[in-house]
Amino acid sequence: MKTILITGGAGFIGSNFIEYFLEKYEDYFILNLDKLTYAGDLNNTKEFSENKNYKFVKGDVANKELVNFLFKEYKIEGVIHFAAESHVDNSINGPEIFVETNISGTLNLLEAAKLHWLDESFNAKTGFENARFHHISTDEVYGSLGKEGFFTEETPYAPNNPYSASKASSDFLVRSFINTYNLNAVITNCSNNFGPKQHDEKLIPTVIRKCLLGEPIPIYGAGKNIRDWLFVEDHCKAIDVVFHKSKKGKTYNIGGGSEKTNIDLCVEICKTLDSLKPKLGGKPYKEQISFVKDRAGHDLRYAINSEKIERELSWETESSFEDSLMKTVKWYVKKYS
Repeated sequence: MKTILITGGAGFIGSNFIEYFLEKYEDYFILNLDKLTYAGDLNNTKEFSENKNYKFVKGDVANKELVNFLFKEYKIEGVIHFAAESHVDNSINGPEIFVETNISGTLNLLEAAKLHWLDESFNAKTGFENARFHHISTDEVYGSLGKEGFFTEETPYAPNNPYSASKASSDFLVRSFINTYNLNAVITNCSNNFGPKQHDEKLIPTVIRKCLLGEPIPIYGAGKNIRDWLFVEDHCKAIDVVFHKSKKGKTYNIGGGSEKTNIDLCVEICKTLDSLKPKLGGKPYKEQISFVKDRAGHDLRYAINSEKIERELSWETESSFEDSLMKTVKWYVKKYS
């Protein structure tokens, strides 16, 4: 049985991915390494915590000794690296932890993979010929788009906040290990994910929670910032196909093809709640929308061109945005009720 190390598997995307992966594959043992900071929650793992092919380890990717111990003890043959500090507002207020986790933590994992998978000539050791490192990144490394155009895999990096700068740095580290040490690694850069298990501070859970509490729904600036929304289940399937089928050194952009301004998304959520859980008196939830001071360095627009992964690996989104949003809102209504 092949052991795969999943970092950050108690977080939003990581926990959704482990659930998907364990259901699909019976010949993998999943080792979940998560520090359980504010974004990690063991409640996210309850669906699979008793699975015989799963083990949780509380720990930090920035702990070099622990990372090396896990590689040696479990003979890890694959890494899918989700673990990251990811909230832009938090990075503006305190960028240091973003450097520690996103840059130093990634370097620790890469060094461990090099040590355990490669010999002194940077050829694969016996038994590790197919060992692979999959680095999960973000479209935010590309900076901000204008009203037209899309991010492609050739778009120059231009991060505009400490979070995206730290992720860009980690991407460059992965690329350097591919080219310098011949490490079998791949990188994927995704657009904004949504779905069950996302942290309460993120936009979609915040809008739903505020609606149900009858509180003002805070929207930055005029709400005109545009994001491309990717349902987490579609993202999990994309990671799966890249991890298994792509060639070494490849980079793929993964988008949902669903661009929305923040205000339009908020209104759609409110309308969905109007039908699912109407307010007493029948007033629309959108009346709770309020505008607050804009975030410093707030990128205007992100949009991803996913043609490369669609063409080379035959991946595509499987669910409409409307259906995925309905499924998501229902999940949070149940949670917050």
